[in-house]
Amino acid sequence: METQDPFLDRADRDPQGQPAPRIESTFRNGSLTAFSVVIGFSLSFLTRWAELPGAWHRFDIVALSAIVLGSSCQIVALARLLSIQSLLLARYNGAVRLFLTGLGLTALGVLVVVGGDVFDYGEKRFGG
Repeated sequence: METQDPFLDRADRDPQGQPAPRIESTFRNGSLTAFSVVIGFSLSFLTRWAELPGAWHRFDIVALSAIVLGSSCQIVALARLLSIQSLLLARYNGAVRLFLTGLGLTALGVLVVVGGDVFDYGEKRFGG
């Protein structure tokens, strides 16, 4: 007789009723650490950038939006990974995809900031 896992519900079983594939908790713990470190860097960049002296330009809104949205995706992914349900492979993979989306958005925002500083986008092109 199969032992019932209290953390699995019917949605966490395949069509034949077998438990869904899982990952090892030690693997998830490493991912939690990596997610946390990257989120720390993302939030640190945002904080440092916001504290810089000088005027903000209209073009900075694009970068700010991408960084805030990306950081938010990363934080939601971390929250999903903290759930015991993230030991299920499908849920773990979903959290990783969301995190990578957030990482890409944050990187895009950082590139916009750096490009704006290097090429003076804010002042010359947008009258900011």
